[in-house]
Amino acid sequence: MDLEDQLKKLFPEHTPEETPEDKPSNIWLQDEPILCKYEKRKGKPITILEGYTGATEDFKTLAKELKTTLSVGGSFKDDKIIIQGDYRDKIMALLKEKGFAVKRVGG
Repeated sequence: MDLEDQLKKLFPEHTPEETPEDKPSNIWLQDEPILCKYEKRKGKPITILEGYTGATEDFKTLAKELKTTLSVGGSFKDDKIIIQGDYRDKIMALLKEKGFAVKRVGG
């Protein structure tokens, strides 16, 4: 007897509800692709994302989400997201999952 049968015996009137699947929210979609650049500053690699045309708060939220997902440091300055380290491939994959068009610039 599995758990589902036991629950049916305990609660015969209950009908299970189907939970809707979580779909990624596409609140940041835009026409132009986001540019993903690689630079070295003071000998250390950084990844820069720029070219977002939506609301600044949405871009800040995206920056925070990227930093926590990758477990790295970074900042949001002058409408650019700066991530410490070379994470272009991972960042581009994450943004494509969310529905963004991403363009790799440089090396």
